[in-house]
Amino acid sequence: IMINSYEISQDTLAIIPIDSKKSEVIEIGDNFIVNKSATKIVDDSCRFFGSSLNGRHEGTKSLIGVNYKAPVIVEETSSMIFFPTNSPRLTDCTWISLNNIENYSKNNGKTEIIFKNGKVIEVDVSYGSLENQVLRSTRLESILRKRKGM
Repeated sequence: IMINSYEISQDTLAIIPIDSKKSEVIEIGDNFIVNKSATKIVDDSCRFFGSSLNGRHEGTKSLIGVNYKAPVIVEETSSMIFFPTNSPRLTDCTWISLNNIENYSKNNGKTEIIFKNGKVIEVDVSYGSLENQVLRSTRLESILRKRKGM
């Protein structure tokens, strides 16, 4: 299925770029192609929830002091946090949902991500780099929870 617009939800596992104008969205029960770059989908979803990728990026910077490859809170009431595998300025940047990750492991210089529903994807980043992104995202989530008094 090919669609032109998409809002990230709690069912979204990953947004994987196909090229500079198309992405594959992987959800808990579905996969489809969206006529937008992965980073544009994240930006549009942030805007749908009342901010923008830039605004969320600034928020992350002030909460955890991270500027490069910063994780973002797409929607705060449900703590939907996504992190980029590369610089969001690059075409090959995949966005991953923190909340849906079960585990991840090394796989020939790449990293395999196992989601809570059993779906598996491989991303072209080192295990250390992915682990760093997960740790930053978890720190962001922890601060968000404290601020919300959860």
